[in-house]
Amino acid sequence: MEEAPLFLQVISNFGFPIAITIFLLLRFEKRIEQLETSFKDLTNTLTKK
Repeated sequence: MEEAPLFLQVISNFGFPIAITIFLLLRFEKRIEQLETSFKDLTNTLTKK
């Protein structure tokens, strides 16, 4: 029965950092997509001149 507390300890030690990492990756993905769109718009604007 010692495996259950060890399992819970592993989840508590690594679960929070993994959750934060996933949250930040998803959040940064949206910003990277916005930057990509802005760069495409800027490139299109510069090539039209």
